[in-house]
This record gives sequence, structure tokens and C-alpha cells, in this order.
Amino acid sequence: MDENEDTPKDFIKLKSEKLSVDEVSELVVSPYCGAVSVFIGTTRNNFEGKKVIHLEYEAYTSMAETEIKKICRDVRQKWPSVKHIAVYHRLGVVSITEASVIIAVSSPHRAESLEAVTYCINTLKASVPIWKKEIYEDEYSWKENKECFWANSEK
Repeated sequence: MDENEDTPKDFIKLKSEKLSVDEVSELVVSPYCGAVSVFIGTTRNNFEGKKVIHLEYEAYTSMAETEIKKICRDVRQKWPSVKHIAVYHRLGVVSITEASVIIAVSSPHRAESLEAVTYCINTLKASVPIWKKEIYEDEYSWKENKECFWANSEK
């Protein structure tokens, strides 16, 4: 395979359908890479002693996609050997144990892909306009990410 046939790509998707770990991880596989690192954020059944029924996500889609593209650009500057990046985020209702977000990164060696995946999820939570509503047995709560820069600036 010629290097030009495997040019670095970013795969970004916000969708209401279930996310597939296989689909997202397969997007980043490359014959030039010995590492594919994947982060899967799932819905847990509890928060601070409350029983969580499910989560609901909303996004300012065009702005969220733009911010995720910036994250991908930052990753490529920090880790030039990174080949492909995939960031998929679920919108709408996400049931317990289902994936809310899947991030996959390929690189020739594991250190870069592991570091890049960590950077992606931390930066996504801090800067991308995606909002989470936790639905409990008899109430709900909109949650802000502790990392979110605009939430912290108002305090």
C-alpha cells in the first residue's frame, strides 16, 4: 500500500443511534500503525447515591463538530505520528451500559495513541457544546462537566 492511500483522516459523528465500538475502532485501523487506542464512555446506573434511569444528550451540532475538528487538529500538532482519529458521540436517550462516546486513535506506537485518546476525551468534555441530562427515578438533573471552561468561568 502506498502511503498516499492511507492519508490521515478524522471521523466525527454525532448521532442518535447506538454507537458501535467495532465500527469506530475499524475506522482508524492502518497497516502503518501498531496501536489503536479506544475510549468508551458508558452510562452508569448511579450518581451520588441516586439511581440513574438513563441519560439524554443534546448538542449544538454544527458548533460541536467544529470544536471536535479543533481537537483533532490539536492532537495532530501534539502527536504528529497519529494516523487516524474517530470521535463519535451519542445524542438523545442513552440507556444504562450503552456508549455515550467512543474515541479511537491509531498511531505507530501505543504511547501516542493512548495520550491522544486521553487528550481527546478531556478536551471534549471541557470545550464541546454537548449537554447531558441525568434522569433519576423521580427527578432529573442537567449536568455540567467539571472540566467545562464556560461553566467554571461563571463561578
